[in-house]
Amino acid sequence: MPEKRHRRGVLRVIIVAELVVALVTAATVVFAYNHLDSNIAEGPGIHHRNAKQPQAADQPHEPLNILLMGTDTRDCAGCKVDGEAGGGVSDTTILLHVAADRKSAYGISIPRDLLVDRPDCVVDGKTIPGASDVLWNAAFGVGGPACTVEQVESVFAPIYVDDYLTIDFGGFKDMVDAIGGVNVCIPEPLDDPTYLHVHFDRGESVHLDGTDALAYVRLRHVLAGTDIGRMKRQQSFIAAMAHKVISADTLARPDKLYRFAGALTSSLQASPDLASAGALVRLAGELKDVDLTHIKFVTMPNFLYLEGTAGYPHVGLLPAHKKLVELVNDDRPLGSFVRDSVSADGPDKNPTQKQKDAAAAAGICA
Repeated sequence: MPEKRHRRGVLRVIIVAELVVALVTAATVVFAYNHLDSNIAEGPGIHHRNAKQPQAADQPHEPLNILLMGTDTRDCAGCKVDGEAGGGVSDTTILLHVAADRKSAYGISIPRDLLVDRPDCVVDGKTIPGASDVLWNAAFGVGGPACTVEQVESVFAPIYVDDYLTIDFGGFKDMVDAIGGVNVCIPEPLDDPTYLHVHFDRGESVHLDGTDALAYVRLRHVLAGTDIGRMKRQQSFIAAMAHKVISADTLARPDKLYRFAGALTSSLQASPDLASAGALVRLAGELKDVDLTHIKFVTMPNFLYLEGTAGYPHVGLLPAHKKLVELVNDDRPLGSFVRDSVSADGPDKNPTQKQKDAAAAAGICA
C-alpha cells in the first residue's frame, strides 16, 4: 500500500475511526460496537455565546471547531507521575479547526497559564460566576468542559465551538500502551530530578511506553521551564502517535486497534452530539481524505509575564492572536502562522535555522 494512503485520515485517530477496522474484522461485531459505545460518557450541553457561521454555498460541509481537552486527574496506575493528586483542571487545551472542504485541519494549543477574564458560564442550567485575571485552566475546575467552551467563545470571539472531547491521564497512558508505545526524537537529554523524577536520554528514536509518554508530555521543569515548551512537545508527540496508529504494523492488527479504541472511549467524555460511537464514526467518515501533510499544530500567539505564582510565569496574548482568530472564524488557511507550526507529517525536511533553534528550545527535533 502506498505510503500516502497510510498517512490519510489521521483525525480518525483522534476521534476513534480506527474502531471501524476493528469492528469489521471482529468476530463479535455487535458486542464490540455496543461495548465501545457504552464506554463514552456524555458531558453537559454547550451554552453558546456566539452564532455559527453559515455554510458557504460552494462548500460540501460546514467548517468544524472541536475543543480537545486533556484533564489532570491521576486516578490510574502509573498516572501519578509527579506525585500529586491532580486538580481536576484542563492540563491541555487544543482547538481543532477542520476546514469545510474536509481536506485540511489545524490544532491551536491554548496555554494553560494564560491569564483571562473568565465569563459567567451555564452548565446544566446553573450559572457559574466568572472571574477576572484567572488562569485559563481554572475554567475546567469550576465548570468542566462546557465552561471551558464558553471561555473559548468569550476570549476568542466570534469563534463558535461545535463540540468538545475530553480524555484523562489514564486514557492517554492506555492508548499509548495499546499500540505498543511510541518513538520520539529527543535532541538533548531531558532531566527533571525534582518534580517528575524522570530522565530521558537524547536519541533520534527514543521508545516510550504509556507511563514514560505521560511523563514526557507533562515535562515542564526542563529547558526554559515553561508551559509553552511543553505544548510543543505535546504537539510533536501527537504527531508521532498518529504515525504509529496508522502504520502498517498497527492497521494490520485488529486486536491493537480494538485495544486502542477501548482505551480512548473508556476515558472519553464528549458533548452530547458526539457522545456515541456512531456519531464519532460518522464524523470520521467526513474526515477520511484529510492527509497528515495538511494537518498543522500552532500555539496561540503569546508572551510571558515575568511574575507568576508558584514559580510559573503567567502568559498573555499577543495582538497577533486576533489574526489567528479571524482565520479560524473565516475558515481560511494558517498563512504566515504555518512557519511556526508543528506538522502532523513530522519535522520539516528542510528547516530554517530559526525553526531549528525554536525546536531545540522546546526539546524536540526540527
